[in-house]
Amino acid sequence: MNRTLTLDDLVLAGIALGAGLLLAFMARTLLRWLAKHAERTRWSGDDVIVDALRSVVPWAAIVGGAAAATAVLPCTRTVQHHVYQVLQVWLIVVVTFSAARVIAGLVRTVTQSRSGVAGSATIFVNITRVLVLAIGFLVVLQTLGISIAPLLTALGVGGLAVALALQDTLANLFAGVHILASKTVQPGDYIRLSSGEEGYVVDINWRQTTVRQLSNNLVVIPNGQLAKANMTNYTRPEQELTVLVQVGVGYDSDLEHVERVTAEVVTEVMTDVTGAVPEHEPAIRFHTFGDSRIGFTVILGVGEFSDQYRIKHEFIKRLHRRYREEGIRIPAPTRSVSLQPGPAVIPHQRTGEDVTGGATVAD
Repeated sequence: MNRTLTLDDLVLAGIALGAGLLLAFMARTLLRWLAKHAERTRWSGDDVIVDALRSVVPWAAIVGGAAAATAVLPCTRTVQHHVYQVLQVWLIVVVTFSAARVIAGLVRTVTQSRSGVAGSATIFVNITRVLVLAIGFLVVLQTLGISIAPLLTALGVGGLAVALALQDTLANLFAGVHILASKTVQPGDYIRLSSGEEGYVVDINWRQTTVRQLSNNLVVIPNGQLAKANMTNYTRPEQELTVLVQVGVGYDSDLEHVERVTAEVVTEVMTDVTGAVPEHEPAIRFHTFGDSRIGFTVILGVGEFSDQYRIKHEFIKRLHRRYREEGIRIPAPTRSVSLQPGPAVIPHQRTGEDVTGGATVAD
């Protein structure tokens, strides 16, 4: 357009821009109301979607108002083209970041629902976010008229050099993906490695696995080392497990009475103590004639690994008190030593001589 800018043009451009701003304000108010209702639902995915729309829709309305204002102004085609291009790039950037947040949030929601814990496996979240941002970057380049074919070719050639330079990093990355895909370890599981590290898995990211010990310290384990280590998972296939407590009674005890009393204590502990399994049936197994006692094993049911310490504590206290009340004796380890007199030792003597310490002494 080559005509002169008039007051009417400015008024129309202002109306278009103002309409875009008003629409953005109304959309943000509506989405804020929807966000309050989304918080009441059980599914957390709708919270992520509404939060992303609160960023995209208002900006889209503003971009639309700016584009309409540009259209009514007497600008040249070149200026309009550059303005539209800038607005498109800005809208693509906003949509890309919002999409990355939405998709990463949905992946996090799915991960949490499958692992059933509050922690998250950020390796999938980070990979998803990087992929979405990379796609958005390529779309921006294409919008600006920059060919992405040479860039993809350069990335393909340079990717080999990067892969060789980052062998350990990539090994940890694929090891983490393999661990999560095979579901051998999930955030929230209690694991113990053959090297001695143990604790709750807090997070599995692109490089390492974070384990929180019962002492509340964090142990960081590279994913490659975790994939190769011999490991015991105390949460899978079931979170409930059994623990063994070794007990011994004297030989003069009535074993039927001992078994009945011990079973009553087990039932009491399983019912009263937090973390125990109430439906667990008492299991007592005699197994050893020891030096001073008859040994047997008591099998207790616990809800999860860390509950065993509290349950053992309560069981031993209550069992000891009940045994004293019932007159059941728990003997301390003893050993009898019998000393018997042996034959007298007559020293070797010769006339005029006595052998002492290997030396000969004359009378």
